[in-house]
Amino acid sequence: MKLKVYTAHSFAKTLEGGNPAGVVLDSDALSDENMKKIAGDVGFSETAFVMKSESANFKVRFFIPEEEVDLCGHATIATFYVLLNKGIIKPGVFLQETKAGILSVEVREDSTIMMEQNTPRFYETVNEKEIADSLNINQYDLIDELPIQIVSTGLRDILVPVKNINIVNSITPNLKKVSQICNKYNSVGYHVFTLETLIGSHSYCRNFAPLYGINEESATGTSNGALASYLFKYKNPEMGCDYSYLMEQGYSMKKPSEIKVELMVEGKEVIDVKVGGKVMNLSELIVEI
Repeated sequence: MKLKVYTAHSFAKTLEGGNPAGVVLDSDALSDENMKKIAGDVGFSETAFVMKSESANFKVRFFIPEEEVDLCGHATIATFYVLLNKGIIKPGVFLQETKAGILSVEVREDSTIMMEQNTPRFYETVNEKEIADSLNINQYDLIDELPIQIVSTGLRDILVPVKNINIVNSITPNLKKVSQICNKYNSVGYHVFTLETLIGSHSYCRNFAPLYGINEESATGTSNGALASYLFKYKNPEMGCDYSYLMEQGYSMKKPSEIKVELMVEGKEVIDVKVGGKVMNLSELIVEI
């Protein structure tokens, strides 16, 4: 049986940029093994499978080549761009059922896709030396006043603040150690960032998730939702207003990406997180199951 898979690059800053994801429509008849095999055949970090839902507009399941994951930001963005491009939806707000909960997705008139994430949860801080050693950098390369901390807006990420872009770009992680530490802390990966940027954004990032078969990812929606919440918490928030962040990622991979994060806050608490961006390079491929 042949099956059509749409591919698209989410969060793309240029035609070469963004993070590719696969999207399969009308997936209700597919088994878990089918979906895992398709994700492996497509070969991207994540492939999304769109199904009918009794509690939302769509149910979306996300598979990496090795297994299912609860949520994927860039695959969600790709999914709703495909639905828009194929005329299945028009601009508006939709609900998607995921294993991380029922989340809203806003499709804007300019084709920007913004997805809701869970409100942020802040977990334990992690030993600086342990993280620095796994990244093959010096402990003094880290930003002193910011903690290495696990934060989640759907997936647990270890956020690692580094002093400048040169250090971030020089990182050659020990992927085995990174995997071991992520397994120890029940985290998806490291989201390494600096407040020094190329184009006047809020952070410059690299993401490593070798525990899930992703040595490095060019654009990571959930991690940047967590990062924006972290920056709000530790950068002396003002009272009662909305915040918008731009994150740079993928430049070290020659895949320039721009991730937009919008926070709504009350007092010192984030009450709503949206992550999104643009999509480029929509195409199709056929896989056999």
